Formats: sequence, C-alpha cells, structure tokens
Amino acid sequence: VAVWPPFEDPQGRGKHHFPWKLVPAPSRPDSEEVPPDVEPEHGLLHRAFSVFLFNTEDKLLLQQRSDAKITFPDCFTNTCCSHPLSIPLELEEGDAIGVRRAAQRRLKAELGIPTEQVTPEDICYLTRIHYKAKSDGIWGEHEIDYILVVQKDVTLSPDPNEIKSHCYVTQKELKQLLKKASRNEIKITPWFKLVAETFLFRWWDNLKNLNRFVDHKNIHRM
Repeated sequence: VAVWPPFEDPQGRGKHHFPWKLVPAPSRPDSEEVPPDVEPEHGLLHRAFSVFLFNTEDKLLLQQRSDAKITFPDCFTNTCCSHPLSIPLELEEGDAIGVRRAAQRRLKAELGIPTEQVTPEDICYLTRIHYKAKSDGIWGEHEIDYILVVQKDVTLSPDPNEIKSHCYVTQKELKQLLKKASRNEIKITPWFKLVAETFLFRWWDNLKNLNRFVDHKNIHRM
C-alpha cells in the first residue's frame, strides 16, 4: 500500500494527492499477480472499482464525466468509478468490504446518493478485471478494477464538478449509445466499453441471479 506523491495538474488546478491503494509486485496477493509482459506504461498498477447501479425497473444508471475530470473528461460511463483510499476502513480485504465501503463513499460524493440508501451490504462484488488505457498524452489508467453491482431505487443529487449529465437506460438504449460511440459521435470510457462488450448484458439479463457470475478467484485480462 502506498500514497502517490503530489503532482501538478496541467489544467491549472494546483497540486493533487492520490492516496489510492496501489498493488506493488512484492506484496500482491497471488490472485492479483500481473503477467511479466505487462509494462507499466500507464502508471503504477492500482486498485479501482466500477459500480453498475440498476433501478427496480432494470434500467442502468449512467453518468457523463465532467469536463473538469483529469482523465476521460466528457465521457459516458457506468454509474460510478473511483479508487479505495489508503485508510483502514477501505483496506479491509474480506469479500472486498473495503472496496464496497469506498463505493458507498463515492456514490455519495459523486451522485449525492444518501449512504443509508446504498450500504456496503447492498453492493454485490462480482469479479475483477485488469486493464490499461490511455486518456491523452499525459494521463491514463492501469487498474485492477473491482466490478460492483447494485439494484435499488435511489435519490440523486449529482455534483456538477464530477458529473456533467446522467440518465437511466434500457439495454436497447445502451446498445444505441455504444453504436454512437463506435461512430465517434460520443465518447465512452475504455473500461465501460470493455465491460459492455464482454460481460455486462449477461449480468443484466440475470440481475435476480447474479450469484452464478460471482468469481473472486480470477482476474479477467482485458
């Protein structure tokens, strides 16, 4: 576990710290070992999470990232994407409880969802993916991404510094959005594209039976 040093934001917003949970090679659990041919060209490998929140009508909540975001501004993506902090409550390993607490925190920070409406117990930890992606000439992502699913009706009050827009979509509407992205009419985040093109619709078809997809042993290399 480590804390990234401060860096200067090229967009002029001063220094930032990233107290994220990194995955340094000597101390990685075996289940998070990265193949030796993976080069850290997108920065240090760190843990992240992606939340997919569905309402009781089986619609998925999407957000469009704010123009102020350092990585992937203006991109459409899943409900919430962030990182667990290097603090005891979010470092706890069992059943990814620390990551689920981090997700609860960020759902409140980004979308204004009251913490009592989505508790860690409401969040289903499905699996993990490992991916790298460039954002621009400076920034990118290199993550072990915990995939988290929630199905609840919630109250929303998004932070405009985090989120430009948001909407609930059906499967058909998301497929239309993905087609627009393929024509470069809109932008979507690379991790959302990867998940949408592989696992998402199978999970979506089985929201009442997600246990069959739970896989805490393997990491899917994307």
